[in-house]
Amino acid sequence: MPQPALTLYLAAPRGFCAGVDRAIKIVEMALDKWGAPVFVRHEIVHNKFVVDGLRDKGAVFVEELSECPDDRPVIFSAHGVPKSVPSAAQARNMVYVDATCPLVSKVHIEAQRHADNGLQMIMIGHEGHPETVGTMGQLPDGEVLLIETVEDVAKVAVRDPNKLAFVTQTTLSVDDTKDIVAALQTRFPAIVGPHKEDICYATTNRQEAVKAMAPKCDAMLVVGAPNSSNSKRLVEVGARAGCTYAQLVQRATDIDWRALDGITTMGITAGASAPEVLINEVIDAFRARYDVTVDLVETAVENVEFKVPRVLREPA
Repeated sequence: MPQPALTLYLAAPRGFCAGVDRAIKIVEMALDKWGAPVFVRHEIVHNKFVVDGLRDKGAVFVEELSECPDDRPVIFSAHGVPKSVPSAAQARNMVYVDATCPLVSKVHIEAQRHADNGLQMIMIGHEGHPETVGTMGQLPDGEVLLIETVEDVAKVAVRDPNKLAFVTQTTLSVDDTKDIVAALQTRFPAIVGPHKEDICYATTNRQEAVKAMAPKCDAMLVVGAPNSSNSKRLVEVGARAGCTYAQLVQRATDIDWRALDGITTMGITAGASAPEVLINEVIDAFRARYDVTVDLVETAVENVEFKVPRVLREPA
């Protein structure tokens, strides 16, 4: 019996961004330089497949610095850490490598600059997300107020409405953030924003590709982890852009085939911490069930590359 025809729209850009690429490379180079075990505070990036692969090579993932021995290198994840973490590592004379994405570090520097100018910070982000924890941890308690929604803007209690600045998590929905920023500027006309928006190029590009792809699709899958903020935003963007069935899957084994019964068009993209091997696995699963025609929906070309820290480029 012939397989049903399926047009598979593949978003571009998708998957790994330069910050994720750099973070994974940092762990691999640290293992090459110092041997196993190398400790990593928090998942280096939010993807189980990637983390498991690095664990197999000798990386040990922990949640807190207190779980690391003094005599082994430790790496801080791509999401960034509060200032107290490198300070504690220095106090213990530990060798540490900071794999914070340079675009997250830019937000940290911005927050510090505003604080030095006497401004209280408002951060637009998700409570408990490691990036938000890291950014808020750049300044003393109470200096950064977290808001998540437009509704939060009306409730936030500030020290001085004329001495405020805002920063954002780099992996948010571009459209949602725009609405929150507009509400902040309406309530606090003097608020200072970033020179260039904090939402990173990769988040923006992946969301734009989904917006272009979603209206063509009966269904859409985002390859990514359930704790990946940028992956979850892609699902929301797809649903909002006209694709009624948009779901997050970690791997091909997570696909709900019954829900896809009768589709003729399918969209596939991936969050910034999902490797291409998992995207190909999903495509192969569709090829096994359908007569697939792949159509690339490309809205941008990325050629960003970030250098790894000098300590890893020097001989041991």
